[in-house]
Amino acid sequence: MRKITIFGSTGSIGCNTIDLIKRTPDDFDVIALTGGRNISKLAEQAKNLRAEIAVTAFDDCLDDLRDALGGTGIEAAAGESALCEVADRHAHWIMSSIVGAAGLAPGLKALEQGTTLALANKESLVTAGALLKDTAEAHGAKILPVDSEHSAVFQALVGEEMEAVERVIITASGGAFRDWPIERLKDATLAEASSHPNWDMGQRITVDSASLFNKALELIETHEYFDIAPDKIEAVIHPESLIHALVGFHDGALMAHVGPPDMRHAIGYALNWPAREHLPVDRLDLAEIGALTFRKPDEERYPALRLARWVMDEGGLAGAVFNAAKERALDGFIDGRIGFVEMAAVVEDVIEKMSGDGLGLAAITLDTVKEADQMARNRAEEAMSKRG
Repeated sequence: MRKITIFGSTGSIGCNTIDLIKRTPDDFDVIALTGGRNISKLAEQAKNLRAEIAVTAFDDCLDDLRDALGGTGIEAAAGESALCEVADRHAHWIMSSIVGAAGLAPGLKALEQGTTLALANKESLVTAGALLKDTAEAHGAKILPVDSEHSAVFQALVGEEMEAVERVIITASGGAFRDWPIERLKDATLAEASSHPNWDMGQRITVDSASLFNKALELIETHEYFDIAPDKIEAVIHPESLIHALVGFHDGALMAHVGPPDMRHAIGYALNWPAREHLPVDRLDLAEIGALTFRKPDEERYPALRLARWVMDEGGLAGAVFNAAKERALDGFIDGRIGFVEMAAVVEDVIEKMSGDGLGLAAITLDTVKEADQMARNRAEEAMSKRG
């Protein structure tokens, strides 16, 4: 029986992970579950899975979590230190699906115990890819990608030599506004940006999908995880979301990963790796689908892609700055302080102001990443206040 921990258990990735492990409950022993403010769901999950401990990221939610778990014998804890403490508890497999830069510290702590880290927290690689990989190597740990695109690349590379890779193509649905006239984007509302045409995800990632900031992060993540040169990484709009990524080789061949838009595919691959096990996902009827379409993304519509190129070229702490500014700009859009198209403008303003600060040469440690993160958030707040 494998011991597992799920960071971000109440989110979309966490719930899909739980769906899979509940289908073969005798195979897994759940050590810890963590979540945010959805205390009722976190407590329900912990009781159903008989977890040892449940952790909320927010200190002010601890009493509610304790009350919800009263009489069960399940521990309750809260805060960043508690997240890192449960990451240090022995587990064979740990899912990291905390949203945002907050997932970095627990992920590093998990790797230090030499475990397998299933990484759905793309921000960890974006902000500190080298640190994450070096930590895994130093402790004999394994990082498995859970983003559907990076799982697809990972699978397409099985049995292949990296020297033969000519390019990697990451697909994007195009999000809620892919067919909108570009001049209409400035008036896009939060409700409109929060409705994804293909995927069922949380609000923040759905808005990131509409702006393609999620794809910008994934381009950087591809560069960091697979150590592929930026000029070999492409993005293409694929509205059907059935091809998740393609790997091109120097003999002209393209290996495509094709599957339904269901995150249980990538989660299940990481959960069962290196084996392939049966998964409860739809089987595609290619004749019924009929056709797959692709188009080149317009960087005027999606400036986040252009900014991602800057991050990859700059290196160092540029990813931490980019991600922090993006997170704060997204907060501003959700709170109604800035418009949809202003998010990219705020991020660009921050990276332009900080690009001369030696970001590309700075050492990447947890402390320097946190420092760059906070500075970028402050700069983003300044940029948004000037726009307001």
